[in-house]
Amino acid sequence: MTDSSSLHWQDYHHSDLNAAQLYAILALRTEVFIVEQNCVYQDIDGQDLAGENRHIVAWLEGKPAAYARILRHADDVAIGRVIVAPSARGLKLGYQLMEQALAACDKHWPGARVVISAQAHLQGFYGRLGFVANTDIYDEDGIAHVGMVLGGF
Repeated sequence: MTDSSSLHWQDYHHSDLNAAQLYAILALRTEVFIVEQNCVYQDIDGQDLAGENRHIVAWLEGKPAAYARILRHADDVAIGRVIVAPSARGLKLGYQLMEQALAACDKHWPGARVVISAQAHLQGFYGRLGFVANTDIYDEDGIAHVGMVLGGF
């Protein structure tokens, strides 16, 4: 994948995903979060098909080029599993992905507090999107993370 001109963004309630789409998403998450980052953890955690949770996907040539999952909690919404496919890196999809995820949060849960558990080395990236650290750095599955909240509230 070298050209983002045929990129197609989708905001799915989990019930709108078909088996092939979900399989492609889970395969991408496994490829990057478990294999590439050498992090053994339970990615399939029971949240992908629960409640109001949503999936933001950029499809390119029939494959997910970028993805984020949004979990609805009682007091906030959490954006997680933020990923750009190795084959789509360099297309500057990270900011586009987060803009799509934030727009989905605002559309489906206007006024809700938006939080993330960011890999610590990406704190500057999320900071440029308006997120502010609200925890110290902590270990999550062997990777340094920091809790962040949009707008610092």
